[in-house]
Amino acid sequence: MIAPDLIGFGLSDKPRRYDYSIFDQADLCQALLNRLGVAHCHVLAHDYGDTVAQELLARHLENRARLDSICFLNGGLFPETHRPVLIQRLLKSPIGGLVARLTSKRRFADNLRRIFGEDTPPDDEHIDTFWDLLRAQDGLLAMARLIGYMDERRAHRARWVGALERSAVPMKLVVGAADPISGEHMTQRYRELIAAPDISLLPRTGHYPQVEAPEAVLAAYRAFVGR
Repeated sequence: MIAPDLIGFGLSDKPRRYDYSIFDQADLCQALLNRLGVAHCHVLAHDYGDTVAQELLARHLENRARLDSICFLNGGLFPETHRPVLIQRLLKSPIGGLVARLTSKRRFADNLRRIFGEDTPPDDEHIDTFWDLLRAQDGLLAMARLIGYMDERRAHRARWVGALERSAVPMKLVVGAADPISGEHMTQRYRELIAAPDISLLPRTGHYPQVEAPEAVLAAYRAFVGR
């Protein structure tokens, strides 16, 4: 299993003068696979990573990548169904850099709780871990730059949604239904556009099903890749 933190996230570097883009993230993922000698792989992605996975899928269709399967967790697969919360809209605004600098742990925790399911709120340990990973290497300063992915999704919708529509790679969608950003409403669009959609909808689960309902996510994923 290979589980990299994308640049700008987690424990990876978070350069200040850097043009964060989905295309570059895909390049870095492919460079990592090449360095490790991995010719083809299964992909499990979430949120921002979903869009990186869509670009990898587009490259698969161009014979520039080799994917065995792809499983998406909650994420903005379709820009028309993505519902950014207030903090995301503020980060994308002209004052995004200031908002990022002024973000406190308390405010961060409040925002995090709003996108978890009512029955599966984050505990203090989860909040501490998320916050520490966000702040690592001055990560708060990268937030306003990373948020540009929302514009990229709109600009490259034909390529990334088209990759989903044309894909012959086995695809699976596992979604926390109660996610206000990319929950059940996103799966409705997925059903409209994707032939024979394979969806596992997790009721009363929010934006982070891998944290809120890990056993259910693992069971759904194992059943998918084990076919």
